[in-house]
Amino acid sequence: MEEQQRRALRRGRARLVAALRVEPLWEPLEQRGLFTRPMLEELQSTGSRGDQARQLIIDLETRGKQAFPVFLSILRDTGQGNLAEMLIQECESQLAPPQLLDLRPVKLEPRKEKQHKRLPFLTDIVSSWISQQALGIRGSLIVMCPCQVYELKADPCGHCLILNNVNFSRNSDLSTREGSDVDCEKLERRFKALRFAVLTRRDLKAQEMISELQKMSRWDHSALDCCIVVILSHGCQTSHIQFPGGVYGTDGKPIPIEKIVNYFNGSNCPSLRGKPKLFFIQACGGEQKDQGFVVDCDSLENEAPGGSLESDATPFQAPLGNVDEPDAIASLPTPSDILVSYSTFPGFVSWREKSSGSWYVEMLDSVLERYAHSEDLLNMLLRVANAVSAKGRYKQIPGCFNFLRKKFFFACD
Repeated sequence: MEEQQRRALRRGRARLVAALRVEPLWEPLEQRGLFTRPMLEELQSTGSRGDQARQLIIDLETRGKQAFPVFLSILRDTGQGNLAEMLIQECESQLAPPQLLDLRPVKLEPRKEKQHKRLPFLTDIVSSWISQQALGIRGSLIVMCPCQVYELKADPCGHCLILNNVNFSRNSDLSTREGSDVDCEKLERRFKALRFAVLTRRDLKAQEMISELQKMSRWDHSALDCCIVVILSHGCQTSHIQFPGGVYGTDGKPIPIEKIVNYFNGSNCPSLRGKPKLFFIQACGGEQKDQGFVVDCDSLENEAPGGSLESDATPFQAPLGNVDEPDAIASLPTPSDILVSYSTFPGFVSWREKSSGSWYVEMLDSVLERYAHSEDLLNMLLRVANAVSAKGRYKQIPGCFNFLRKKFFFACD
């Protein structure tokens, strides 16, 4: 194994030990000829999963030139591509400007008890990775355009503020958002499991919401790696420059999303500069009801029984005069390291069940539970959009405004 590959394994050992799922690796490690069955049995007897992972990484350094690329391939085949990417980045960081790794053909020796089978040449593996690079698929071994990843090393990773508005004042003409507490409880559990310090506030007036957001933006986040804001409320269309939509306080007064986001930008929250800031908005973007178009699928089965389906929509009212807030004027720097995930397309309603909560939060929680250990955030949000779009008679499609500079992977225990 090349020296930079050994160093990449050593530098990435802590993350591998923490996150590596070793059970799916045993069979391909044997099939690819990196370890014999007795060697694997010895590895499996070393103790806990973490102990096995640590010893595996140590032993890989002794397995020859083919060990590193073949191990990367096995990680991807077993759904642990984020770890393979991390190792490639560690390797790239030690190289001179873009160049190829050592890809000289090395024949893998077949196991004696399976002489009738021919194992692939390393050149075949490399050709496959080169094809993947040409297709834009993450995971090539070619060092061309390094794919950077936000590092989440702190514990907790960061703060998560959830603003949950359920009951609105009578003169606001806004209905009670039944089912929102279900959403709130799901997200509290999920983000705590993803190593965030969660703070929840319920039924706040617009100025109280602003106060909580400003308070959080003024905290010292220097020792943390990330920040999350979740808003569960009624919503509306608003005039905007950067981020569309607004959310209501319980007094019926709207707050533009771009005002909320800009409390946390690089100008207003210095301790979060260069760090990912994620916003999840469960609220309507308007009052249009999307009836969709006919496709060959049976999505009508998902319509909520008993007429419990509600929306978080309120009509759009154009503001009088110039009411742009100081935090949302066009002269601010372009936001960076920010992602705003909306439950619905601007102008359309967002659906919520009284018993099970909103479609968006239900799918977001489900996707995070299933894929947060192996997929980046943008890929998971695509899964959420696809799942939500398949529900109900009326349709809904989540989307996001993405100004992240790197891939974002949650830190999973």
